[in-house]
Amino acid sequence: MVDTSSKPGAVSEREPSEEVVHEGVYSVANLITILRLLLVPFFFSALVSESSRSDVIALFLYAIAASTDWVDGQIARRTNTVTQFGKIIDPLVDRLLLASGVVGLYLVGRLPLWIPVVLVLRDVFLLYGSYILERNGIRLPVIYIGKATTAVLLVGFTLLIGGGVYDVLIGVGDWFVYVGMALSLFTAVIYTWQGRRALITARTH
Repeated sequence: MVDTSSKPGAVSEREPSEEVVHEGVYSVANLITILRLLLVPFFFSALVSESSRSDVIALFLYAIAASTDWVDGQIARRTNTVTQFGKIIDPLVDRLLLASGVVGLYLVGRLPLWIPVVLVLRDVFLLYGSYILERNGIRLPVIYIGKATTAVLLVGFTLLIGGGVYDVLIGVGDWFVYVGMALSLFTAVIYTWQGRRALITARTH
């Protein structure tokens, strides 16, 4: 249940905090997002290769992809180049990064099976909820804790990937992942509550 759109308004009429969304595709922020997407298969291949050299490559690629998640958003907002395409593709790339990280780490034995299962089921549940809301013309805004959850999980997965190079990172990475899992479930509860309330309101008016 992620909001991927915003209504653009005239510059003279919008509030200072309101975001103008453009219809174009070409922008520096979108280019960075696409490059992040292209890194995913290379990272995954390197991680599951399970060699010391491939671990270094996987860590490097995933760290770049994860860290630029913040960069592309900042560039888009600061340069007033937020686009409809970017608002759709950016969260999808985040989901792919998280999915490739959690599945890859499970395959190399650094995460238990329940973690990828819970994250996948959570995403399927929220996507289904988003579909129901979309059919009723409802889009929920992204909440801060949702963004924080993604950031915490990306840090945790990055540290666990780095555990193939430096063992000391595994313990810290586990801590971030478990905190991220708790936040992800809490976020799912909040979105479910907001979505149910919005759906009831829409159907009674």
